[in-house]
Amino acid sequence: MTLLILGLVLFFAVHLLPSVPPLYRTLHDRLGEMPFQGVYSVIALGGLVLAGVGMAQAPVVPVWEPSELTKSLAPGLMLPAFMLLVLAYVPSNVHRFTRHPMLWGVFLWGLAHLLGNGDLASMILFGSFAVYCPVAMISANLRGAQKASGYKSMLGDLAGAGGGIALYALFVFLHPYLFGVPALLPKA
Repeated sequence: MTLLILGLVLFFAVHLLPSVPPLYRTLHDRLGEMPFQGVYSVIALGGLVLAGVGMAQAPVVPVWEPSELTKSLAPGLMLPAFMLLVLAYVPSNVHRFTRHPMLWGVFLWGLAHLLGNGDLASMILFGSFAVYCPVAMISANLRGAQKASGYKSMLGDLAGAGGGIALYALFVFLHPYLFGVPALLPKA
């Protein structure tokens, strides 16, 4: 559990730097753009790797037993989560409706996994992301994040949605191989 928590602390500490503009600017100015981005990326990636290894090694400590209802909600949340993650990075109209499509996607991912898992390690991992995302959205809004105002071609929306659906299908297929557990799909 220690590696999981250490990884999350590293990941979120570096991601919360923009929330403290004086510290962010000082580090950025001292290091310069490219070195700052490099250090930022290495710490964030290192944190994710440590959290992943920690999650894999964490003992299963049951906290609550997810019901069939909560388990069945998870796949329905994961599809828009993947679509938002892809739409955040393609020229699409989603930015006209929300300033933070990627954070909304990660929030839905965390929420879906909280609903489908009742062990302590899952609650720490997925709960921390579900809590971080609204905090990051508020912080970005306070720093002036804006919705997009220009209309984009619907092709970007279609491509992003299709890419999200394809990524969702890929993760459903790979979930047991990557994470050791099957994706929680509703029973037919």
